[in-house]
Amino acid sequence: MNIKIQANPCFKEVNQSQLRYIVMKGSAGSGKSVDTAQNYILRLMQDKGRNLVCIRKSDITNRDSTYAELTGAIYRMFGDKAEKYWNIKLSPLTLTCRANGNQIIFRGMNDDKQREKLKSITFQKGKLTDVWVEEATELTQADFEIIDDRLRGELPSGQFYQIRMTFNPVNKNHWIKKNFFDRQDPDVLTHHSTYLMNRFIDDAYLRRMERRKEVDPDGYQIYGLGEWGEVGGLILHNWEIKDISQNLNDYDDVAIGQDFGFNHANALLLLGFKDDNIYILDEIYVYEKETAEIIPIAIEKGFPKNRVMWCDSAEPDRIKMWKKAGFRASAVEKEQSEKKYQTAQIDWLKGVVSKDKVLKRKIYVHPHSTFTIAELQQWKWKKDDRTGEYLDEPVPFQDDAMAALRYGVEGWRKKKRWLV
Repeated sequence: MNIKIQANPCFKEVNQSQLRYIVMKGSAGSGKSVDTAQNYILRLMQDKGRNLVCIRKSDITNRDSTYAELTGAIYRMFGDKAEKYWNIKLSPLTLTCRANGNQIIFRGMNDDKQREKLKSITFQKGKLTDVWVEEATELTQADFEIIDDRLRGELPSGQFYQIRMTFNPVNKNHWIKKNFFDRQDPDVLTHHSTYLMNRFIDDAYLRRMERRKEVDPDGYQIYGLGEWGEVGGLILHNWEIKDISQNLNDYDDVAIGQDFGFNHANALLLLGFKDDNIYILDEIYVYEKETAEIIPIAIEKGFPKNRVMWCDSAEPDRIKMWKKAGFRASAVEKEQSEKKYQTAQIDWLKGVVSKDKVLKRKIYVHPHSTFTIAELQQWKWKKDDRTGEYLDEPVPFQDDAMAALRYGVEGWRKKKRWLV
């Protein structure tokens, strides 16, 4: 059996540990999730009787995070022989080692029904021995106690129970910090990693993080250095991840928003609008690609040509290329200063109609729009270094999908003018 391993030395201690709790905080791009997935594939192939459950707060987000990482590890390690060794199922999400019957399943902790499903997990062979909690800061301490209580009972000689938690340390007041980092426990191994420790990081990502260091020092502490912090001043709170319909006929209207980029991301969002709510159906989020390379991606993903595509007005030549390809690309009209223009768009996204009227507008995001979700989680207002107060100006970093979102809703925000 030829196996291709992608190893970062900084995770050696973690992968060799048999302690009950492995708590891994780190920056974005540190490789902690990639390494975790690879380690579990190796462990479950080697040790008979072990089974893994992957946990996210919202069950549906597993498909584009833990499941994607694990299947990616299998195909990377075994190439075209991947399915010779693993039975890979998408419905329900399940991975089964063909040699010994060890399984990987996926669960959420979003409501009482999902929590009860976790309590009743059984496997055809062996016991539940391993738990991977991805984005662990999403969970409450009560959620974690339910998970921890599932790992009990006598195991065969040489086996052990283990929970591995991976996350960006966004909140210095989080229960994970208090329980695992602020006190010593012989059953706990804490680990810290950054993108600078990842041997496989690309140069474009390094440049991107250097830019973040300059424009968003608070965010860089968390997402660049993996240090405990707090992402305060978040711009949007009225959004949630949901398995929304991909049928365009289910919406009152559909549009596309595009923010042009090359060194930073070129982002396109396919948006639906219904009952004053916004639905982010799909995304294209690519670096260092020309428009001629992005157009085929949009066609392949089924972005409709008969719907309006609102684009950044600063790139008229690129808009012409989209039009030539058959898309209804149009430039947004910025009728006021950039700052006032952005503020007006953000207010509309929040549902602000006037000082006295705010709609209960929701923004629903399909779980496969992972880059958009990442931006929504950290898109925030600038902070005044002198006063510590937040300003009415977004931090100009990792906001490409947010720009595409702002542009994409222009037809609905200016509905009366647009109809005229």
